[in-house]
Amino acid sequence: MPVNADKPQRWKADIARSIDAFNAWFLKLAPRVFRDARRDTARQVMTGMSATDNLRSLSPAVLKENPGVLSLLRMATCPPLARDRLAGLAHVRKSLIHTMEEKNRIPPRVEAEELCRELARICDIIGRLLDRDLFTWLDERRGPARRAVERATTVVADRLCGCLADPILRNAQEKRQLARIGDYLDARGYRRQTPRPEKTLCQMPAGTYCFRMNLRVVREGAEIKIPIDAVIQPHSNGGNLPILVEAKSAGDFTNTNKRRKEEAAKIHQLRARLGDEIRFVLFLCGYFDSGYLGYEAAEGIDWVWEHRIEDFLEFGV
Repeated sequence: MPVNADKPQRWKADIARSIDAFNAWFLKLAPRVFRDARRDTARQVMTGMSATDNLRSLSPAVLKENPGVLSLLRMATCPPLARDRLAGLAHVRKSLIHTMEEKNRIPPRVEAEELCRELARICDIIGRLLDRDLFTWLDERRGPARRAVERATTVVADRLCGCLADPILRNAQEKRQLARIGDYLDARGYRRQTPRPEKTLCQMPAGTYCFRMNLRVVREGAEIKIPIDAVIQPHSNGGNLPILVEAKSAGDFTNTNKRRKEEAAKIHQLRARLGDEIRFVLFLCGYFDSGYLGYEAAEGIDWVWEHRIEDFLEFGV
């Protein structure tokens, strides 16, 4: 039986409470989260500045030795460059830029001469667009003063964090939501386990849970991994499929239409892999309107509001 999906008469009140809960978290903790991220980013930028001799030494060799420095180089230009814009200007593969920045490495199995040409084109574009009003020592052909480097580092860190503000806050909110679920389950005698994707879900012991499990499914003939935020095997459910939980937060109504389609695709893939009896539940905090809720309900997806976490009891948790 549905817990919230079939009760539209109380959606309006729940939406208001959910928005209030998100706003309270944002006003109280978001500034600290962002400041911490900016401080960490500033340290990374300083390391990158050192690796490039304060941007006076840009070469394919430097990028090969320090692939992750590319993200700061994009923010050191005037104007700052998005990944796709840099890829277009330098005529390089977007996958090269993504791997360098996200994995801090050069993609494997890349032909050496082609890699050198691509890195050289990146260096050329970055060198032509460096923000010389910010990095004044580049035109003055002198070693920069320490204060000038610190000032430039702070500006670049701000630019990086500005681009990443939404992911930074979304990741912090997701960690907080999972911690809330963990506290709820621990208080009810559940035991947290390490995800064991090699085991079937039905082998998960009763009264246990885990976070961030990847389930393998086949889509269009290829095997893919579906990330699940929380997997809960109720005390009285041993030998059956556990409950799969997706932690969702939203700071505004703008992007929820796109995200609801992603969740619908996920439940379809899970049903194709595990059968119609699978229980896929959203854990919601923030701006989710009636249109979003109605769409999810029509797809057979139910949810628990964070402000009423005890609704998990109605799912047998």
